[in-house]
Parts: sequence; C-alpha cells; structure tokens
Amino acid sequence: MPDWSALSNVSFLAIAAILLIGVPHGGLDGAVARRVGWPNGILPWVLFHLIYLLLAASVAGLWWLYPLPSLMFFLLISAVHFGSSDIRHIDAPSARAAWLPLVAHGGLVVIAIPVLQSAAVEPLFAALVGADNSLWLLQQIDQLLLPWGLSVFAYVIYTVYQPRWRGPLLNLIVLIALAYLLPPLVSFALYFCLWHSRSHMLRIWRSIATDQRARSARETIAYSLLAYAAGAVYWFYYRGDLTSLTALPPALLQLTFIGLAALTVPHMLLVDIVHGQRDKEHYD
Repeated sequence: MPDWSALSNVSFLAIAAILLIGVPHGGLDGAVARRVGWPNGILPWVLFHLIYLLLAASVAGLWWLYPLPSLMFFLLISAVHFGSSDIRHIDAPSARAAWLPLVAHGGLVVIAIPVLQSAAVEPLFAALVGADNSLWLLQQIDQLLLPWGLSVFAYVIYTVYQPRWRGPLLNLIVLIALAYLLPPLVSFALYFCLWHSRSHMLRIWRSIATDQRARSARETIAYSLLAYAAGAVYWFYYRGDLTSLTALPPALLQLTFIGLAALTVPHMLLVDIVHGQRDKEHYD
C-alpha cells in the first residue's frame, strides 16, 4: 500500500489551493470563446456549453476505463499547455523562435517535479494508476531528464543572443529550484496558482471590453461552482467510502487530478489552439 505519510498538512493545503484558486482560471473560457468569434445568442451559447461539458465528461470517463494511458495523455497535454502559457506573452508558442523555450518550460511540471521528487510522486501516481503502473511511468519520465536538461541548457545559451527570453528563463530557474526544495504538490500548487492561473486570468481579463467584464465575472463564478458541484457528486457518490483513513488521500487525489484533466482538454483546445491561432496572427 502506498505511503500516505508523504501527504503532509501543507500538501493538503496545496490541494485546496489547486481546487479553490487554480480551477476558476478556466472560468474565463466563455470570454475567450467570444473573443475568438463564437456567436452570441442562446442556441450557440448552449451548444458551446454542451461541447465543453461533453469533452470534459469524455475525459473523465476514459480515465475511469484506461487510467494509465489517460495519465500519460494528461501529462503530454499539460506540457504543451503550461509551456505555451509561460511564453505566450513573449511570442506565439507555435513560432519557430519559441520552440526551445516551449520545450524547456513544458518540462517543468511533467519532468522536473516527478524526477526531482520521485519518492514523493510515486504514491501520488499510484493513487491514479496503481502502484506497478506508477513505477513504470516514473521510469519512463526519468529517461526524459537528460534531453530536457539539455534543452534547458540550450535555453540558457539562447537567451544570451535573445535577451527578451531572459525573464521567462529566470522564472523557470526559480520554479525548478522550488521543485527540488518543496514537496511535489506544494511546488505544483505554487506554479499552478501563482504563475499559470494568475497570468492567464490577467491576460484574458485585460482583453475583455469594460462593458463585458461583469458578465465574464458572473460566468467565472458560475462555471467554478458547477465544477465544484461535479466534484461533490464524484466525491459523495463514487468515492464516498471514508471509513478508513487511507481512503481519503486516493479519493482526494483522484478528484483533483482527474478533475483537472477533464477541464484541461476543452480549456486547452479553446485557449491553445483556437485562441492561440489568433495570437499567432497578432504576432505575425
């Protein structure tokens, strides 16, 4: 049985921060949809929500059936999504000049944290995919450390000739240090809440017309409450066996990360592909 002693009180606070601070950053997706040209009107807006919810439910269902491939897919899209978000204020992630920074930043969460904190990450992965699969997956991620480390080194050299990337590089170095020093859930929560979610919300909020901000704020609250309601249903009806103390950490981890995966897919499709193409046209 996994050693849940790795989940200290501060790790539980980190999970709470992820759920309460990080999750609402996707609540501005309605504003993003309008910005990229999704039509107004009741029927188009109902269709948008149906597609969004269907994608999220499909991801959750696939994770239930195929946990290991689902976690691997989640890590892959997380690398692309986080890496893109970290550099979008400098250049379009699809631009050739951004490829190296994209790889370097994308490896923070999916390579640096699992490798630097492998002993603590193993029981976290085990709660999601089982102990044997967790060990196997960590071994595969470990193989990526050298090429990713070389990309970070190349990134450092790159900033000598491209000074505009020095700020993002400094952020990455600080985050790698935090990944080395702090428990994995804590370093991830700090990055997810204070870097990723904060920068995304500020960027989108500034792009919203003043007369549309009240509507976007109401949508963010409504979407967040809907996500929490879905999580509550999952918790009480599917993972509600709390008769044993050891039942709490797996249930909480599953709720957190399967929920994040379910929300990330439609969020990423909208922000990184549809909205990202608009950003590329802006840079071009």
